[in-house]
Amino acid sequence: MVKIGVLGLQGAIAEHVRSVEATGAQAMIIKHKEQLDEIDGLIIPGGESTTMRRLIDKYDFFDALVAFGKKDKPIFGTCAGLILLANQIVGQETNHLALMDIKVERNAFGRQKESFETELEIKGVADDFEAVFIRAPYIAEVGPEVEVLATYNDNIVAAQQGHYLCSAFHPELTDDHRLTEYFVNMVKN
Repeated sequence: MVKIGVLGLQGAIAEHVRSVEATGAQAMIIKHKEQLDEIDGLIIPGGESTTMRRLIDKYDFFDALVAFGKKDKPIFGTCAGLILLANQIVGQETNHLALMDIKVERNAFGRQKESFETELEIKGVADDFEAVFIRAPYIAEVGPEVEVLATYNDNIVAAQQGHYLCSAFHPELTDDHRLTEYFVNMVKN
């Protein structure tokens, strides 16, 4: 059985654990960098990207997370996790983990009060996925190795680059576990 870690620093941790377990995979909350050696794939949950980066630095996770990804271990970043994976952030000189060749726009759909749900077609996953957007980013540009999986109003909201997957929305906040299952299958393969 594959073991999927959920980075346990901030964000919708319990919801991701529930979603992973609903697919039949084993879930593990990652609170220490040494635990990365015990898992086959990692989810970086939504939350607040600046806060998450501070916690990544405070608990000395940065190099371990980059090394995990460079060892071809699958990583799935949702919302803030997508921002952490991007190699470019609009309006910022610096990035975070820089593992995906994408340029992201933070809070692209507005503030908290502009949060919404909509049905999306996600390539290889579903044609009727209920996506929850909360202060969501979107992907403004993708590199040549990046496959666009979903768009909303012509904005890219899900993508894959090899063993990296990201979504601007929160798949863990519904009872539809198909996108999590897609990631679990990426890990298995």
